[in-house]
Amino acid sequence: MKKHIKILKKKLKIFDPKFKEECGVFGISNTKDASALTALGLHALQHRGQEGCGIVTFDGKKYYSEKRFGLVGDNFNKEEILNKLKGNYAIGHNRYSTTGDNILRNMQPFFADTNAGGIGVAHNGNLTNSISIRNKLVEDGAIFYTTSDTETIVKLIAKSKRSKTIDKVVDAIFQIQGGYALVMLTQTSLIGVRDPLGIRPLIIGKLKNSYVLTSETCALDIIGAKFIREVENGEIVVIENNELKSIKPFPPKKMRPCVFEYIYFARPDSILNGKAAYEHRKNLGVELAKENNTDADIVVPVPDSGNAAALGFAQHLNKKFELGLIRNHYVGRTFIEPSQKIRSLGVKLKLNANKTTIEGKKVILIDDSLVRGTTSHKIVKMLYDAGAKEVHVKIACPEIRYPDFYGVDTPTKKELLAANKNNEEICEYIGAKSLNFLTIDGMYRAIGFEKRNENFPQLTDHYFTGEYPVKPIDELGDSKITQLSLLSTASNN
Repeated sequence: MKKHIKILKKKLKIFDPKFKEECGVFGISNTKDASALTALGLHALQHRGQEGCGIVTFDGKKYYSEKRFGLVGDNFNKEEILNKLKGNYAIGHNRYSTTGDNILRNMQPFFADTNAGGIGVAHNGNLTNSISIRNKLVEDGAIFYTTSDTETIVKLIAKSKRSKTIDKVVDAIFQIQGGYALVMLTQTSLIGVRDPLGIRPLIIGKLKNSYVLTSETCALDIIGAKFIREVENGEIVVIENNELKSIKPFPPKKMRPCVFEYIYFARPDSILNGKAAYEHRKNLGVELAKENNTDADIVVPVPDSGNAAALGFAQHLNKKFELGLIRNHYVGRTFIEPSQKIRSLGVKLKLNANKTTIEGKKVILIDDSLVRGTTSHKIVKMLYDAGAKEVHVKIACPEIRYPDFYGVDTPTKKELLAANKNNEEICEYIGAKSLNFLTIDGMYRAIGFEKRNENFPQLTDHYFTGEYPVKPIDELGDSKITQLSLLSTASNN
């Protein structure tokens, strides 16, 4: 246990994503120090949620739970805390919330008693029919204590009349729709569930005789576990007595994982479709270079999100790669801004131009995505203030024109710059000399496909296309979509 805590303390880091992927999940079966290993796994997934974290364990008789605000390393870093979480089975959760209440009862994993015994649930994603289900459950007498659609799943499991826990789980998932990955802990098993299209990620690993379920392979690496495979889309895996059983209750469908796992969400060292996310992002830069060459002196990434794409871009065109922007890694989400003067510094709290590298140069600035454009505007201005002769912005993904309803905190359509302005207007807004986005087919080529299949898209790419693979059941026009978006982002997934 002490060894695991020591590793955890050494690996503290601050992440600051533009998009917010609303959680990371982790579960481990039948192993000593289950709580410490889960804390380490959650630490590796810290980039997927920094607002809160929680762990639930089971020792064969009782369940134990600890939920805390803040980072994993600030909460699960002491032996006395982890010793409270007894047992050889554990599940854990990292939370990022958006418009929802930041209250302890919204922290996961959730727990419920059923007639088949207790069950803990950790959830990544959002349900697109949560309003309808929630309203029906309330009409039937259910009482909700949180703003989370995860609680809806727990209520559906508890309400099922089936006698076996796994049958209750199947009952519940047949009633929900959306993008989700679930890790559950029962009195006899560890259970993983992935939505029918595989929008949200879930993978299987193994540590000696113990199985691990988690959002990304980097959580396996930190505890020394081996990657086995992804949970298939629409699959339920049940781990009991050191054996894994697969259940596939849904009709077969082609997998459509979220494209932004490749572009941004996954940690660079996590494996996606056989390659590290870092390699996919370098390839995005290569395809961007093939489509958009510009006369310039240096290629500069927006750190850290644009690093890999900028490197791929520069290498393909044999241009000079420079760290023209320096990131302050010690500015976290809890930074206190005591005055308007400090607030007005904006992006300078996190980035600063490397003046001697930038001055007098024609700069190609590479980033992974452009959302609202406010940060891009400040960065371009910063480069010009540092003496850049020209700033040409190139984005390693297509224009983001549509919001998400599957567990990602994206702005509403009216806040998405590319949904309201054309390329020339965006370029003028951010103050760049020129602006280019990667094409849809270029993005697909970078990830390993010849092009986008218009009839059966290989990825969930609604951010760019507006083609939602799971349409919101609650949709009744723009006002209802807004209500759905608010409820989804209010969740603690």
